[in-house]
Amino acid sequence: MDAKHTLTIGDVKLSCNAILAPMAGITDATFRGICAREGSELTYTEMVSAKGMSYNSKNTAPLLLIHPSEKYRTVQLFGSEPPFLAAMAKKLDDYPFDIIDINMGCPATKIVRNGEGSALMKDPSLIGHIVEAVVKASSKPVSVKIRKGYDEQSQNAVEVAKVIENAGASAICIHGRLRSQFYSGVADWDIIKVVKESVKIPVIGNGDVTDLDSYLKIQAHTGCDAVMIGRAAQGNPWIFREIKKFLETGEKIAPPSVSERMDTALFHTTEIIKAKGEYIGVREMRKHLGWYVKGFPGATEMRKEIVKLQTFDDVVRMVDGYLTYLENR
Repeated sequence: MDAKHTLTIGDVKLSCNAILAPMAGITDATFRGICAREGSELTYTEMVSAKGMSYNSKNTAPLLLIHPSEKYRTVQLFGSEPPFLAAMAKKLDDYPFDIIDINMGCPATKIVRNGEGSALMKDPSLIGHIVEAVVKASSKPVSVKIRKGYDEQSQNAVEVAKVIENAGASAICIHGRLRSQFYSGVADWDIIKVVKESVKIPVIGNGDVTDLDSYLKIQAHTGCDAVMIGRAAQGNPWIFREIKKFLETGEKIAPPSVSERMDTALFHTTEIIKAKGEYIGVREMRKHLGWYVKGFPGATEMRKEIVKLQTFDDVVRMVDGYLTYLENR
């Protein structure tokens, strides 16, 4: 595997630069563990509120759990006050994370309304203060996730990237959309390319990477040091295996069989129940199961059943029934 497809941040040295994106409500420790098992060597927690962590919020501790399968682990903090972020970054020195990432890209209204996430794109000076404070406080390398800009009138990713680099960050991830776009429209890979050409620290590209071919295209188009994959990994953790295998051998492997997909869905269900209990685990699995069956014959009818699932036995019966249905078609 050539250097073009590897990434180094501090002590983190990846052999494959396709990595799982942080996604609120999705990338819990269980899902990260499954993606790590399939080839994502670097994983990110869901967003952790620096202020919530400082107040010992009961919602924060579960977000800081890790899975034994994770190789290199990034904790993603969000907030807008440098002292809070710095204090929590220092506290995280005692946790088994390899990188601290600061979220400046989340477009969610409740986050932006508080001046956090992608709202920070409107204030490059504050961004500099935040990054500098966190870098000084932490013994771990610091990365920052940004967007192309806040809206059409403020497409300032290059300016922000230079501020982040000058403040001492070790890497930047850029999603090629404006905050105003949320996740709609087409990601702008040109801005990722320009950011990569404007800074010396590693740049991770994010946006509209759906398969091996689009991974190779964004890599070639932008020259980015790594590629972050989010929604395309939902129900499809094998995307990392497919990319890694191609980079190692040049071989395009077949997608997983229905049987393997269902086996993984059951394994995922078992693991999430271990972590969260059956009541919460099965209900959280409903969305994942909907993604696992995407594209299957009869998937629409299956989703009607998935939303009714209550117990692990319900999940097993549904999976067994579906496999039997396929055998008899």
